[in-house]
Amino acid sequence: EEAIEVVDAICSGDQNHLCDELGDLLLNLAFQVVLAEERGAFSRHEVIANLEEKMRRRHPHLHGLGDAEDWESLKARETPVGRTIGAIGIEDHLHGVPDLLQRAHRIQTEVARVGFDWPSADGALEKVREEVDEVADELKAGDHDRVEEEIGDLLFSVVNLARLAGSHAPTALARANAKFVNRFSQLEDLARDRGISLPVARLDTLDQLWREIKDWED
Repeated sequence: EEAIEVVDAICSGDQNHLCDELGDLLLNLAFQVVLAEERGAFSRHEVIANLEEKMRRRHPHLHGLGDAEDWESLKARETPVGRTIGAIGIEDHLHGVPDLLQRAHRIQTEVARVGFDWPSADGALEKVREEVDEVADELKAGDHDRVEEEIGDLLFSVVNLARLAGSHAPTALARANAKFVNRFSQLEDLARDRGISLPVARLDTLDQLWREIKDWED
C-alpha cells in the first residue's frame, strides 16, 4: 500500500506529498527489517550486503568487473525465466502491481455506491471493447503518451468488468499468472528435451510447443 501511495505522489508532482510518502515507505521497510531481526530471519547488514552483491553482479561495468551488459540478460542468465517466475507463489501475485488493480476495484466500488455504475456486466464489456479500439487507434497514431493513457483506461475498464461479473481482478490475475508460470515451465522442459534453445528459437517453434502443452491440459 505504501508503495502505491509513493507512485501516486510521484504522478501528482507534489514534492511535499512525495517526501511524506517516501518517509512512510522507509518507516515500513525499517519495520519489516526489525521484525526479521527479532525472529532471527536476517539482519539489516544482510539486506545491504545482498543488495551490494546483486548490484556488482548485474552492473559489473560500474565496479570494474567486466563490460556493460543488458540488465535483463544478466538477470535471465542467473535463473531460467520459468524457474524465476515459478518461484513466486500465487499469494505473492496479490501484492505489487495487482495492488493497483485492487485500488481500481475499490474506487469503482465507492462510486457505485452513489449510483455511478453500469447496471450489468454487459455495459462494462462494451466499454472494454471501446477501450480496445481506442488503444488500436493510438497505436496507429504512434503517440506513446496517448497509448499509455488508453492502455490505462483499458486496464481500469477490465477491472470494472471483473467486478460486475462477480469476480475480483487481483485474484483473477493471480490465477492467470500461476497458469502461465506452470505452462512456461513445461515449455522450458519440453524445449530442453528436444534440444531447442529458447533464446534462438523461432516464435512459431515456441508457439507450437505452447500449443502442445495446452493440448495436454485438455
